[in-house]
Amino acid sequence: MGFVNWFRAKFAGVLIFAVPNGGKRSISAGKKFKAEGVVAGVPDLFVPEWNLWIEMKRASGGRLSPDQKEMISYLERIGHCVIVGKGAADASKKVLELKNGK
Repeated sequence: MGFVNWFRAKFAGVLIFAVPNGGKRSISAGKKFKAEGVVAGVPDLFVPEWNLWIEMKRASGGRLSPDQKEMISYLERIGHCVIVGKGAADASKKVLELKNGK
């Protein structure tokens, strides 16, 4: 089960959605997204009710880009919570820790 499916099953009624910000794109598609307001480094997922952003990385080898580090720093500075999950299991664990106050 993927992380988003796990989250929706565990926390039914709490909205989680993806920010379509990553991936390889053509130059023209990149220009279109930028014109629409896409900003580099925005985390992959958002949970509005909890003011929580989630950046998903591969379980092994996934690292934050400089843009992601800068964005996470900004979000935390203005009072948002950010979790970086190294795979679905790690992200799930961190969400549970957050909800249990650990």
